[in-house]
Amino acid sequence: MKKMLTTACCVAALLWLAGCKKNFDPASGAASPAQAVETGDAGVVTVDHPEQYPTVAAGRIDEPEKLDVTGSVFPDVSREIPVISMANGRVVDIRARLDDNVKKGQLLFSVESSDIGAAFDTYVKAQADEQLANKAYERAKDLYAHGAIAQSMLEQAEDTEKDARADLTAADEQLKIFGVDKEHPSPIVNVYAPTSGVIVAQNITEAAAAGVSLSGTATAFTIADLSRVWIVCDVYENDLQKVSLGQEAEIKFTAYPDRILTGRVSDIGPVLDPAMRTAKVRIEVANPGILRLGMFVTAALKSRTTATRAVVPASAILHLHDREWVFEPVGQGQFKRVQVDGGAMLPGGQQEILSGLAPGQPVVKDVLNLQATVEAQ
Repeated sequence: MKKMLTTACCVAALLWLAGCKKNFDPASGAASPAQAVETGDAGVVTVDHPEQYPTVAAGRIDEPEKLDVTGSVFPDVSREIPVISMANGRVVDIRARLDDNVKKGQLLFSVESSDIGAAFDTYVKAQADEQLANKAYERAKDLYAHGAIAQSMLEQAEDTEKDARADLTAADEQLKIFGVDKEHPSPIVNVYAPTSGVIVAQNITEAAAAGVSLSGTATAFTIADLSRVWIVCDVYENDLQKVSLGQEAEIKFTAYPDRILTGRVSDIGPVLDPAMRTAKVRIEVANPGILRLGMFVTAALKSRTTATRAVVPASAILHLHDREWVFEPVGQGQFKRVQVDGGAMLPGGQQEILSGLAPGQPVVKDVLNLQATVEAQ
């Protein structure tokens, strides 16, 4: 009997030790990690030791409200210069191509034109007529001084000389327009770049016709100064109240995600797209040399009114299933998962919350530890 009692006591002691082992780590002498217990609410978890997950109160930041829109890069039409040949003829040489960067005064193309011969012939005749008229006028002045002719004849000679001089001036200007050297006339007319910039359009080819009297376009090239460009965005009708002339905008580019440029709204389109119910909003921005026409951009328009937003440590935000979450303590060892809309990163490892959380609300400071506990169960 005594032996049986001793055996029973040993079994009871072993069972007690096995129960203690579940809540005691013999290596550290501390309690085991907190265990998460699922509740009826899929967004709420319960842990054994909530003190292992410290919380922090969401901070506050006041900043201008922003309206995010999308758009594309366009040239400033006031900085687009057409290049034309005043002389009609056939293109015999092209020195520039589409997308080339050109400098003011650079040779772009040459045209062989019969207009030059006619213009130079007119100039030579006008020059001869002016010389003859000038001699007649000088002779008339001498004769009038000696009383040999009447004053009316002198006035007539003077008028003839003035007409001849005007014709010579017009013929000379015509040659200048064509770019002809009077001393070395040639049927070949060179056309030079009127400004520096990028060739954004080309309408001529070798042996093609060029000139201002063409039935098609007279513009051979279009040069755009891209030092300043337009960002043209679509703004929905119900957001137009948030946009004003002179409003500042932060420009971000898909091609350069780390670059942010600043521009200002210069025009708000007066006509809405009847299908999309959007208006074109134009933003002018200086081009540091990285912007290309047609480039896709996003613009954040800063409003004159401010909005109050919550700020939490970046470690308090859980990125899961393309969404962002925080855990709020709800008492009795429970934490509730709340979806939020994260904003811009701030100094000190902080991140703003656009919606879903109010300033002052407590959240778990390091959400990854809590989430790891939940996933381990």
